[in-house]
Amino acid sequence: MWRLVWVLSFSDIKMRYRGSVLGPFWLSLSTGVQVAGMGFVYSYLFKINMTIYLPYLALSIIFWGYLCAIINDGCVCFTQSDYLIRGTRIPFSVYAARNIIKNTIVLAHNAIVVVLAFAIMKFHIGLFSLYSILAFLLWIITGFFLSLLCGAICARFRDVTQIIASVMQIAFFVTPIMWMANGLRASEKAQFVLTYNPFYYMLEVLRSPIMEGSMEVHIVVVSVCISLVIVAVSFVTFARTRGRIAFWI
Repeated sequence: MWRLVWVLSFSDIKMRYRGSVLGPFWLSLSTGVQVAGMGFVYSYLFKINMTIYLPYLALSIIFWGYLCAIINDGCVCFTQSDYLIRGTRIPFSVYAARNIIKNTIVLAHNAIVVVLAFAIMKFHIGLFSLYSILAFLLWIITGFFLSLLCGAICARFRDVTQIIASVMQIAFFVTPIMWMANGLRASEKAQFVLTYNPFYYMLEVLRSPIMEGSMEVHIVVVSVCISLVIVAVSFVTFARTRGRIAFWI
């Protein structure tokens, strides 16, 4: 039912920005201003070359916003579509795919900020960056099953939505987004922030081919393992709860 998924996704975008002149580009504009402001300030505080830090920050902010949107919107992908679930017989996977497509469209708009940052700073990327396409497919698959998992759990326990939103806010500060992981690796006592942070691996597997032109093997292995765990847990949980979701919402 991919046609229905596209229609619902574009409908969400149109409803969100109905009556707006720039539409979703308002989000791109605000993101660009945020990246520019943070780039100038934090490059001075961290003593990092602007030509490296600004593309790094733009890429990190855009990817992190996409990840947060998939997780947070995945928590309500069923409860916000209660009128469709109660009135029509549509597979629940449609609502999870709707969440992925909708946020991917927004990501495509925000990619303009990354292109401008790379162009202004004259940051060159090599052919190795094409490996990020495979990493992005891993994100798509993981996000789809994560939407099914979070959507089912949050349909039963509504407080989990707020808990996940709070966790994502904390994860933003302990994940190398505004700061770079190289500085933290120098301290053995602080390495646990990277070692036990799943968001670091998922973000780095997509970011490092573009920024560094290389990819560490253990980053790929851990990222794939995280995705497999999410897929397995989601499959089991959703199989046990899908018959009750219509009653929970």
